[in-house]
Amino acid sequence: MIIGLDASRVDQLRMTGTERYAREVLRAMLRLAPAQYFRIYARSTDALSSLDATHAELVHIERTRLWTHLGLGHEILRQPPDALFIPAHVLPLVFATRTLRERTRAVVTVHDCGFRHFPRAHTATQRMYLHWSTSFAAQHAHALLADSEATMSDMHRFYPRSRGKTRVAHPGAPQLLDTDTATIAAACARVGVQPHAFILHVGTRQPRKNLRRLIDAWAIARTRMPAHFKLLLAGGAGWGGEDLAAHADARGVHDSVLFPGYVSDEEKSALLRAARALAFPSLHEGFGFPVLEAQMAGTPIACSNTSSLPEVSGAAALLFDPLQVHAIADALLAVALDDVLRMQLIERGAHNAARFTWTACAQTALQAIEGAQQ
Repeated sequence: MIIGLDASRVDQLRMTGTERYAREVLRAMLRLAPAQYFRIYARSTDALSSLDATHAELVHIERTRLWTHLGLGHEILRQPPDALFIPAHVLPLVFATRTLRERTRAVVTVHDCGFRHFPRAHTATQRMYLHWSTSFAAQHAHALLADSEATMSDMHRFYPRSRGKTRVAHPGAPQLLDTDTATIAAACARVGVQPHAFILHVGTRQPRKNLRRLIDAWAIARTRMPAHFKLLLAGGAGWGGEDLAAHADARGVHDSVLFPGYVSDEEKSALLRAARALAFPSLHEGFGFPVLEAQMAGTPIACSNTSSLPEVSGAAALLFDPLQVHAIADALLAVALDDVLRMQLIERGAHNAARFTWTACAQTALQAIEGAQQ
């Protein structure tokens, strides 16, 4: 059996949740099935080393625009594999062809349907493309993987064609890099915080991350916290046009809300271990890797009670309504100042994170590729 793998996302310089998922699930699949013949489609020749792939064929597709539909699609037509795994929701247009669907089994991962719940958090063009591509995958893929029960439920609700072909494959817990006291001190010094004296948020800054309300909540909570505590919003600027620095200034907290921009994996691991707590107020998440990362780092979490976050965090996070600023403020105060609660969350978090493994995720993906019944 020839299994094609879309590895177009595995060697990006700046990794977000989707890129990390692609890299880790493909690595685990390659480890689990060394006897299978894998054909890896990638944007660069570095993909094999990124995946630790020693027993795979590389097909290098140099195209920069419309890579999936024109580049990957052309290769699939030219030399069809027996199966194709896409670690994201974009299935090549060529799968509208019945003869190809009869030749090649397509399996696609859907990470979330947040654009259906909060359409105003996306541009009109993004909403149209996300809806079309998700609908196309639901119709033409042979099997779909959902990151969570919440995402599978959304798929069934919004895309009825996905019923009967969707299964949940929880992603594994991300791997934190080793850090020492010096590394942690250096990371904190660079971004302007003291260890254990800041609330951390990690993620690309965009409207559905709900960071305006987080800043509003911080303006309320900081009056009852030690004066040197900070709110650190780590992550690159995304789309949406939000001027969060101006919003912090308007709320009178510009001196205690910091925007260090994108942080490397090394710095993120250090900051997670040094944070007083992680705040994750997203309006919608298909999974939410930072929650597991914080639990692995031994950092207590306050997060939204919506979408997949209760499912992922287990009983190891303090949940709040992300639309209620005062509820967010109360949660920030609790995870920062209540030592008994903090220790409970830290202990529960370590047990919860252990539930999620890339091996289990890859096993489910391989079963879907092979057509095994759920």
